[in-house]
Amino acid sequence: MPDKIDISLTQKKLIIYIFLISAILAVYGQVTQFDFVNIDDNVYVTQNSRVQSGISIKSISWAFFTTYAEFWHPLTWLSLMLDSEFYGLNAGGYHLTNLILHILSTLLLFWLFNRMTHDIWKSAFVAAFFALHPLHVESVAWIAERKDVLSAFFWMLTLCFYVYYTEKPVITRYLPVLCAFILALMSKSIVVTLPFVMILLDYWPLRRFETKKENLFSWQFKEKWPFFLLSALFSIFTFLAQFNPTVKYFPLISRLANVPVSLLTYLAKTFWPFNLAIFYPFSEQISLWQVLGAALLIILIIAVVIIKAKRTPYLCVGWFWYLISIMPVIGIIQVGKQAMADRYTYLPLIGVGVMLAWGMPLLFTSDNVGKKITFSMGILFISILAFGAWQQCGYWKNSMELFSHALRVTKNNYLAHNNMGLTLFDGGEIEEAIAHYNEALNITPIMPDHALVYNNRGIAYSRLGFYQKALDDLNKAISMKPDYADAYSNRGIVYSHMNHNQLALEDFNKAVEIKSDYADLYNNRGVAYAKLGHYQSAIDDFSKAIDLQPNYSDALYKRGVVYLEMGNRESGCRDAQKACGLGNCDLLKSAQAKGDCLL
Repeated sequence: MPDKIDISLTQKKLIIYIFLISAILAVYGQVTQFDFVNIDDNVYVTQNSRVQSGISIKSISWAFFTTYAEFWHPLTWLSLMLDSEFYGLNAGGYHLTNLILHILSTLLLFWLFNRMTHDIWKSAFVAAFFALHPLHVESVAWIAERKDVLSAFFWMLTLCFYVYYTEKPVITRYLPVLCAFILALMSKSIVVTLPFVMILLDYWPLRRFETKKENLFSWQFKEKWPFFLLSALFSIFTFLAQFNPTVKYFPLISRLANVPVSLLTYLAKTFWPFNLAIFYPFSEQISLWQVLGAALLIILIIAVVIIKAKRTPYLCVGWFWYLISIMPVIGIIQVGKQAMADRYTYLPLIGVGVMLAWGMPLLFTSDNVGKKITFSMGILFISILAFGAWQQCGYWKNSMELFSHALRVTKNNYLAHNNMGLTLFDGGEIEEAIAHYNEALNITPIMPDHALVYNNRGIAYSRLGFYQKALDDLNKAISMKPDYADAYSNRGIVYSHMNHNQLALEDFNKAVEIKSDYADLYNNRGVAYAKLGHYQSAIDDFSKAIDLQPNYSDALYKRGVVYLEMGNRESGCRDAQKACGLGNCDLLKSAQAKGDCLL
């Protein structure tokens, strides 16, 4: 028989790193061929002139001082701007960046637990569980969730620096921990729970509590007060940025009832990732037995892991990692209309992975037999998860796939109907789009979300030439949401089609007043000014639109038209040439045919 191959620890680590990278690429490599989706990707990239303008002093300043999209996350904006510099509006490039960040977070997670526990295979399981779980597809495959993968990378980096610091607690090792944490907070404020996770790791596996029994609280406060202070400040700032008194919130009692049910639903989907969707509608009518049953089970788990903490500290740490890190997004403070979201498990499920990795061997009395069985079970479990993640990832190919799947696996999903309507509208299937908008409006009670649907249906009616129906819907949208800039702009477009140019101009003025940094609004108002013969005002608005979005071919085209109408051939021809360079050559050809622009 051949001699047994002796693999060194370094070689084992290298094999695991290669396996993790290869597995992630096999599952997620497909995303580089995916498109943008019509939920939030427009807010973060495709209709965001600041992001599309790339990296500049002006855009960097905007990133640090804006709460656009109801978050303060300057590093997320900067990362998207950097992608824009390289990829323009090629969605595959943005997906690639998300994928790279997910890979780096996975490798750091493996390093972290292997460094703390010196158990290479259990650490590899935790990393693979994080890397390949279907619940994490949303965070990786959704460009708008750049904030998830970016903040996770800095979360892992912070903990890696922290472990390095605990091995020799000196200021030169402490400062990198603090800096990495600040970078994480600047990517997404969900990481405010990280100081609590540090304390959990102090308990196990770092076991720092054992050497600090006499001054436990003073030691923790002295060491971690800057982290808790930053967490408190960012929590307050995030709450203020997201606070909107015009939004109807679900009753507090309904939100509290949803907490234990969501916690257990996440756990159920952890072990059987079924019917995963982009949006889970909130239900205000959760049965009492569901709430009480879920709450009692959670309390029981908490009691058991605390009682058994001395013998099985990893179960306690894993469970509280899950509970604590998911609390900011559990829905007590409402953000959005969803009951839960797959992306909210991106960091919390690491705790469940820890419980599985270190807890499964407890089921076997014999170490040797237990190791063989748990190793085989672990490989099988990760393989099943990887297949599920690969399949789930495919639903993110484009908006049609994403929302078709959501409508198949959920009920009463008004958001999926609305966004399916948008998808069909973009494909020219206007009547089919209206049918989905009708479904969305029939599902939920009246709330500000309906303003969005009425706006979208109004646009569809306008496209079909049903201008009065369009006005009725847009009026409803504005009455429900008085600060809805897009609805004012769209109503202005309808008025323009009806040759009510003064009414159109008034609506465009209102839209610009509400949303002063949106290029499309200035472009639309420029058209209204041009129709009224206010050519200089039209030029000013088209120029503002181009300033916000330098490659805005439609604004260049229309400004060129106005310049030529004013007799300014030089400026008109220059704009016509620029528009042609961006794919819109109609004006240049027309001007050349008339002799206004030289061939």
